[in-house]
Amino acid sequence: MSANRTRRGGRRSDTTLATAKGLGWFSIGLGLVEVLAPHALARGLGLRGKEQLIASYGAREIATGIGILSSRDPTPWIWGRVAGDALDLGTLATGLDGHNRERGNVGIALAAVAGVTLLDVLCGRALSARRRGQRRLARRDYSDRRGMPKPPEQMRGAARDFEVPRDFRIPEPLRPWTSAA
Repeated sequence: MSANRTRRGGRRSDTTLATAKGLGWFSIGLGLVEVLAPHALARGLGLRGKEQLIASYGAREIATGIGILSSRDPTPWIWGRVAGDALDLGTLATGLDGHNRERGNVGIALAAVAGVTLLDVLCGRALSARRRGQRRLARRDYSDRRGMPKPPEQMRGAARDFEVPRDFRIPEPLRPWTSAA
């Protein structure tokens, strides 16, 4: 068994991590395009005037990609990609109005982002399940411990002669009143 495989999951774990890394590189690449060419993207999608927004989405993509690639656990970063995909889908949907001559390009972009979103969600779910499994494996098992120095049979009746110290007793004026005086 290779060193980077977990006991549970094996190849599935390797594939999930490889997918996450691939999404990290994809995020950096897409982010660079959005940062370096926001005007060309806006023009091709008929979203003129949204160049600053596209460039900021690019910065978000680069940061998320770096987070995925540099983190021990890429799970939160993948879920960050899912949230970013929702923003991307919402922004692209504004380009579907009847006056946009580039509606066809917007439709293609929407389909591509929806596909990547599906991949992000599947990867996020697999990573989250992997994370829950690791937490279960890391828990200590105390089910065989009882917290007593001797077995119950030897301890039974050991406190029969115990008398409560005077300062632990309820003061006489505060004791419950009984009718059998």
